[in-house]
Amino acid sequence: MASVPSSLLTTAGLIGGYSVARSTGNRQLGGAVLAACGAAAFRSWRRSAGLPAAATLTAVYTGAFGLSHPLAKKLGAWPSVLAVTAATGTAAHLVADRRRGRD
Repeated sequence: MASVPSSLLTTAGLIGGYSVARSTGNRQLGGAVLAACGAAAFRSWRRSAGLPAAATLTAVYTGAFGLSHPLAKKLGAWPSVLAVTAATGTAAHLVADRRRGRD
């Protein structure tokens, strides 16, 4: 069985976490989605790119979540979430996902 690309996991975490928090009004539930997808992405990154890359990509993922909040004040909530998701997914693809299947 093929594993899920980490760029998809980060997308699910950022967009899914925001969607869950917004639709339910429960920020903790949205945070749980964000954390679960981040943990799965970390395992994928560690397996495909090693621990240093996994730690760096985790910092990118959590930093993107943090950046989305002040960015939302300038762009709006959804544009902010989509922008940080695109950047995070691109980083995950370039650093880890495109290595999948090479080893």
